Amino acid sequence: MSGLLASERPLSAAYDVALMDLDGVTYEGRAPIEHAAAGARAARESGLRLFFVTNNASRPPQDVADQLSSLGIPADRDEVYSSAMAAVQLAVKRHGRGARVLAIGGPGLLEAAREGGLELAEDADDRPLAVLQGFRESICWADLTEAAYAINAGAEHIATNLDTTLPRERGMAVGNGSLVAAVVSATGVQPLSAGKPEPEIFRLAAERAGAHNPIAVGDRLNTDIAGAVASRLPSLHVLTGVSSARDVVLAPPSQRPTYLGLDLRDLAAPHPPVTHGEGWWACRGARARALGGHLELERVGSLELHDSVHVSVDEYRALAAAAWASGVRHCPRLAVVEEL
Repeated sequence: MSGLLASERPLSAAYDVALMDLDGVTYEGRAPIEHAAAGARAARESGLRLFFVTNNASRPPQDVADQLSSLGIPADRDEVYSSAMAAVQLAVKRHGRGARVLAIGGPGLLEAAREGGLELAEDADDRPLAVLQGFRESICWADLTEAAYAINAGAEHIATNLDTTLPRERGMAVGNGSLVAAVVSATGVQPLSAGKPEPEIFRLAAERAGAHNPIAVGDRLNTDIAGAVASRLPSLHVLTGVSSARDVVLAPPSQRPTYLGLDLRDLAAPHPPVTHGEGWWACRGARARALGGHLELERVGSLELHDSVHVSVDEYRALAAAAWASGVRHCPRLAVVEEL
């Protein structure tokens, strides 16, 4: 599913469960994201259930739920589903309950492995059937080397996720995908990935949540939104994390969200239609078009976009529709504001 949709009702009334990303959507590292708590509260008051689906495999669900609750988004451990849990389910599917695995990662991965019925190997000498590799801030050369020993001896390599970066308060930090790449470089073996953008994590999360009509919510195009597209789920992209408005406007079909917003407040808001006529794409009073490989806004006359520009949310939606329809690959940096 790709291409903008409209909803006369708030999204929180149109869908029954939101499969919510965490980092970049509800918080950034340990810091809250502005308006996230208010947006989540408004969505819940409209009847939407929130289910938190994260590629971060390092933390147990209870820790995640506690952090969300401390930031004004009440949650319990049963509302959290991580790529660690998906990786364990993948390992059980391929090797059976009781299979011996080497888990390289944080407490979240170790807890998921035990609860999933896997036996934990101490090191590569235990001849594990698989290596489960997830993120841990203190991971070191010895951990990655032990994983390489096991994989080179025949163990299957299963990564919880392949995100190369993690959003943190100080900027973009090294993510699990970058650590997995080090092991791949040493073994030549490409891993299976259990996390986003693989469709399986969305299917498993929706099943666990009991969702009948879910919507995915995320900030990162190549994981959250690409996974939703691959899963044929509608998605809301918010501009509080990794992918920018410019990224969205230039996104390939496999990474195009179905709704565009600023932050989680847009989960509890209606989304106006974007229409096409006489070469222009219009969203309420905003109009944009693609001409000669460039994007234009209709303000006073026409404004051809070359340099950095501030646009309204409706202009942003019209620009995305125009770019997606025409295949424009050039766009300046966009700063999206609520009002101009």
